Amino acid sequence: MTPNTSSSTPYPSYSHPSYTACRDPADPLAEPRKASTADARALSVVLFRRLSTLTEGSAEYSYVRNTLIELNLSLVKFAARRFRGRSEPMEDIVQVGTVGLIKAINRYDVSRGVEFTSFALPTITGEIKRFFRDTSWAVKVPRRLQELRQGLARASDELEQSLGRPPTDVELAAYLGISDDELAEGRRAAQAYSSRSLDMTLQEDADPGTAQRALGREEPAYERIEDLAALKPLIERLPERDREILSLRFGQELTQSEIGELLGISQMHVSRLLNRTLRSLRSGLLTDALPADEPEAEPSPDPSEGGARAVHRATAASG
Repeated sequence: MTPNTSSSTPYPSYSHPSYTACRDPADPLAEPRKASTADARALSVVLFRRLSTLTEGSAEYSYVRNTLIELNLSLVKFAARRFRGRSEPMEDIVQVGTVGLIKAINRYDVSRGVEFTSFALPTITGEIKRFFRDTSWAVKVPRRLQELRQGLARASDELEQSLGRPPTDVELAAYLGISDDELAEGRRAAQAYSSRSLDMTLQEDADPGTAQRALGREEPAYERIEDLAALKPLIERLPERDREILSLRFGQELTQSEIGELLGISQMHVSRLLNRTLRSLRSGLLTDALPADEPEAEPSPDPSEGGARAVHRATAASG
């Protein structure tokens, strides 16, 4: 059974009981999605001619257009297969491609004699590409840079085929008619297209672990290096005895009593000298200048704050 094509009677819906009760299973329009490619092309020509005679917005117009959509869904699936390696689900890609198919049906003019397949595929593919361009970038970049990235990719392939080797930056810039700065900007934009999870597994030939483990981390030894570099000129300006006491206390880690026995002075005197030296170094770190001698403070059993920790780290690193 074929639907009534008279302009006075609108096409019935295939879900209407009056049609489903008596439809012929052999009719390609009974299930448009299952029609063969040859049947779809032949029926599309007939339906497009019929569509051109109908009033847009009428029930018959909607029926014919919907049938054309179902007949040509295979074009959408064909175009979508080119993008199956992308991160988006195939169902979403097919849905976007169907929007492109509808636009192609709305704009197609059967009187021009162009086959609908040739007209529709670029429209469907363009709609899918526009979807990826607008929604699939990990970092949003201007459209100008998105198009520059695509131009760089095409130009690189074309030049590599013609030159027999990868093109240089100068050749790429000359081929596209852009400056070196614009070329660098386009390459930076290409890095924003996709991102990787820090929890992803590294390549098989890399060390085991995730990408997060491969990232740089703060190195504790850098702090000791900074302390040593800052303290070195200050320590060099100290009297020889003060430098020796620092070395014995923080380099060899002797107690104040042991230092006093080696130098022939009392533990109390060692404590005073050490306390004064640490205050001088601490002040020098804060002011970048060694202050004048200050009155000796009360002895402390074991100075361990501020400059003492820095001196300990510095002398340990140098030792």
